[in-house]
Amino acid sequence: MLTTTVELFLDKYKLLEPKNNIIVAFSGGYDSMCLLDIMKKLAPKYNLKLIAAHLNHNWRGQESDQEEDNCRKYCKDIIYYSEKLPGIIPHTETAAREARYDFLSKCARKFNSKIVLTAHNANDNAETVFYRITRGTGIKGLEGIAEQRDIYYRPLLKVYRNEIEDYCKEQKLNPNKDSSNFDTSFMRNKIRHEIFPKIRESVPDFEVRLNELSENASNTNRIIEKEIKQLTEYSTDEFCDKDYTMQSAIIHKFLRDNKLDYDKKKINEIQQFIQTNRNSKSGKTHSLNKDKWIFVNSKIIELIKKSSIKTTELAINTEGTYRYEDKLFTIKSTETKPAQYPNDNSNTAYVEIEDINLTLRHRTNGDTIVPLGMQGKQKLKKYLNSKKIPNHKKDELIFLCKGSEVLWAPGIGMSNKIRVTNKPTHILKIEERQECK
Repeated sequence: MLTTTVELFLDKYKLLEPKNNIIVAFSGGYDSMCLLDIMKKLAPKYNLKLIAAHLNHNWRGQESDQEEDNCRKYCKDIIYYSEKLPGIIPHTETAAREARYDFLSKCARKFNSKIVLTAHNANDNAETVFYRITRGTGIKGLEGIAEQRDIYYRPLLKVYRNEIEDYCKEQKLNPNKDSSNFDTSFMRNKIRHEIFPKIRESVPDFEVRLNELSENASNTNRIIEKEIKQLTEYSTDEFCDKDYTMQSAIIHKFLRDNKLDYDKKKINEIQQFIQTNRNSKSGKTHSLNKDKWIFVNSKIIELIKKSSIKTTELAINTEGTYRYEDKLFTIKSTETKPAQYPNDNSNTAYVEIEDINLTLRHRTNGDTIVPLGMQGKQKLKKYLNSKKIPNHKKDELIFLCKGSEVLWAPGIGMSNKIRVTNKPTHILKIEERQECK
């Protein structure tokens, strides 16, 4: 009984708590009609609040409007919410999917829900696995449609379409029959109506076999991913010590986790880029999309994102502790020499300062510094390069300045102008704000 299947699924994910707001993605077709009908029976039993969410793609004019009207009539005894897309949305599978999930995310916010049920079934999963095979997918792609992802849950994923159609017939339901589902210019429809019927002539249980492959891939991938850390957690040497297959798996996971498009060509490009630049001291970047890059130097591999130069300034005129972004900066007087002065890479410094009329800020054009042990000024950019600071890190650094001259670069070094010649006058310290951790 499908009702029991759905009920056990909801219990598995602990979704049957009383007064839960549950959204059902409702196109009005066989799958979503079946799921919503079952949920209408379960909602009173568990005191659930049910919302049917219908998106009119507005692709088929009057037919789309009639389907929306049918959905509204079916939902006369539950909450019904619908929107109609403007006619400018491209008629592609990708555009339709993105529009649906944008709509469902909006519904989740509107109805304060963390549970959205979609009616994907076992046939959908088999078609997805087959489609990904045609694109040369990796083992992750063979997993098919996830039973649960974020706020989305799929109670019918193990149920085949013939069972769903039988349920609708038994319950005397009247689902929408979307004519676009038979348009074989869409790849998924071509798979469903042309390719699979031909394969079934030789392999009648072909979809069952694909779903078994999907389950086996999922089990195998769970074992593999236990051994894989995030790419950004690897030192360059640690990554390069892995064999080719493991490197590919790490990059594959990195791209997925960061919601980046991937294929074998992109994975190979990144792998080659890391190997080529593994000994770079200053580091190199490789574009992943318009605002994300992968950075590699002789020490680390990490993802970097586009950021604008920060210009916030904070005046430092007296001793005390100051909040600056996610940091706490402290300046206090002292006459005691430490047993050992901190290293340049410390976030603490002992200094001689005559006049506290300073600024805490990020770098700006024209900044200079007199490096420790030198007499002449040097452009800050050249100084940071000499310290092997990667370009994408420079705009994040915080400096203690007097006008356009940098006096202290926490964790990097100080100006010769505030070095201790006799005894220190102040201690400088910068640290993370506890409440921001």
